[in-house]
Amino acid sequence: CTPTNTIVISPCPEKFDFITGPGTSSIMDPEKKGADLHDDARHAGIYDHGHSHLEGKNGWRKDWVPGSKRFEADLPGTSDQSAKWWYSAFHNTTAIVGAGVLGLPFAMKYLLWPGGVVIMILSWITSLYTLWQLCAMHELDGHRFCRYHELGQYVFGPKLGLAIILPPQLIVMIGLGVVYCITGGDSMHRIYQLYPPSSGASIGISLWIVFFGIMQIIISMLKNFNSLRGISLAAAIMSLGYSTIAFGITVKNGKQPGAVYNNDGANSTADKILSGFNALGIIAFAYGGHNVILEIQATMPSPPKTLKPYMNGVYIAYAVVSWCYFTVAFTGYWAYGFGVQDNILFSLENPRGVISLASAMVLVHVLGSYQVYTVPVYDMIEHSFLKRGYKFTFFTRFLYRTTYVCFTTFIACTLPFFGDILGFIGALAMGPATFWLPPLMFLILKRPSITNIHCLPSCFCVLYGVVVMVLGAIGGLRGIINRASSYEFYQ
Repeated sequence: CTPTNTIVISPCPEKFDFITGPGTSSIMDPEKKGADLHDDARHAGIYDHGHSHLEGKNGWRKDWVPGSKRFEADLPGTSDQSAKWWYSAFHNTTAIVGAGVLGLPFAMKYLLWPGGVVIMILSWITSLYTLWQLCAMHELDGHRFCRYHELGQYVFGPKLGLAIILPPQLIVMIGLGVVYCITGGDSMHRIYQLYPPSSGASIGISLWIVFFGIMQIIISMLKNFNSLRGISLAAAIMSLGYSTIAFGITVKNGKQPGAVYNNDGANSTADKILSGFNALGIIAFAYGGHNVILEIQATMPSPPKTLKPYMNGVYIAYAVVSWCYFTVAFTGYWAYGFGVQDNILFSLENPRGVISLASAMVLVHVLGSYQVYTVPVYDMIEHSFLKRGYKFTFFTRFLYRTTYVCFTTFIACTLPFFGDILGFIGALAMGPATFWLPPLMFLILKRPSITNIHCLPSCFCVLYGVVVMVLGAIGGLRGIINRASSYEFYQ
C-alpha cells in the first residue's frame, strides 16, 4: 500500500516523509486502537526502526514512511557528510560570533552594569543549554533530523511545524545576510576613512556594501557546507583576532574622559525603556547560531551517534564565544560608557594600523558567516526544485544564488542601521529559534516530569525567550523608525 498526498521532507540518511491529507484516513484510522492500529501501521509500511509512533491518548501522533534518498547528493546541506568533529568547532564559532559582538557594548549602555552583566551571563548559559537540547533531538529513534524545520514538523505536525519554524529561521538567515552585508561594508568604509585618498574623494557606505555583495557572489559558487571549511576556519580565527584587538586597545586607552555609566543622555523615560528593550534584542542577536546547528550537525557521518563529538566542538566554540563576548562587552562599556557607538570599532581612534587590521578581520569573518547562514537557504531553494524534477546546472545555480545575494545587498543598502537592525532581527527571530523553541520541542518530545532536572530549566527558557522576543522586537522596530525618519538613503 503506497500512501498518497505525502509531503516530502528534505532528504538525509534515514529521512522520513509525513503522511498528510485525505489519503491518510484510508491508511490509518484515528478511531482504531491497539492491535488494529498496529496492523494498519504495518500495512502502511510505517516503521521507526522497530519503534512505532503510536502514542498519546488518541492512539497515534505522527506517522512516517521511509523517505527517498535521491536528492542527497545534490543538496548543499547533505551532499557531503564526512565532516570531522572539530569542523563543528569553527563552523559554530563562525555562526555564533559575528556582527553581534561589536554591538554588545552598545547594548550594555542601555541595560547599565547590573542589568547588562546579568543578561549577558544568563543569555550565555541559556543559549548553550538550548543548543544542547537541539543537538540531542538531531537523532531520535534511529532517525536524523538534518534541518531545523524537519524537527519542527516532527514535533508540531507537517503544516504547523513549517508555520512555526520556517518564518523565524528564514528571518534569521536572510536578516543575517543583510546585517553581514552592512558589517562588511562598514568594515571597508572604516578602513577607507582611516586612510582617505589624497584627492579627497568620498565613497559612501552603499558602494562598499555593493563591493561586499560582489565578493559573496564569487564565494557562493562553492557547493556545500564542507567546501566552506577553509573559509569558516579563517572566519573563526578572525573573530578571535578582532575581539582580542578591540579588548586590548580599549584597555590600553583606558577609561575615556566623560565616560558615564547611566542613560541620562536618553531623551525621555520612554526612550530609556524602549532602548533597553532594543538592547535585549541585540544580545539575543549575538546568539543566533541555533538556526543552523542541525544543518551543521548533518554534515557529520552517522552512525555512530553525533551528539557527543559534535558537542565537543560546540564547547570549544562557546569558550571562544565567552572570551569574545564578555571582554568586548564589558571593557567597551567601561571605557566609553554611554558614549559608546553601536559598533565598538567605530569608537576606537588609535592606533590606526591596528584598528584597520581589526576591521579587515571583521570583513574576513563576515565573508564566512554570510555563507554559513546562506547555505541552508540555498538548500531549501534547491530542494523545492529537485522535488519537481528540476536539476541545477552551474548556470542555473549561479543565476539564483546571484539573485539572492543581490537581494540581501539591496536591503542592506536601503536600511544600513546596524544597531537597530541587530535588535529587531535578534528579538523577532532569534528569540524563538534560540531561546524558546528548542526547550518547547524538548518538553513536547521528552515529556519530563516536574521533578526531572530538565523540566523547570526548559520552562524558564521558554518564558525568557518569549519576553526577549516581544520586548526586543518593540525596541528594535522603534529604533529603525526613528533612524529612518532622518536618514538620507543610498549614500
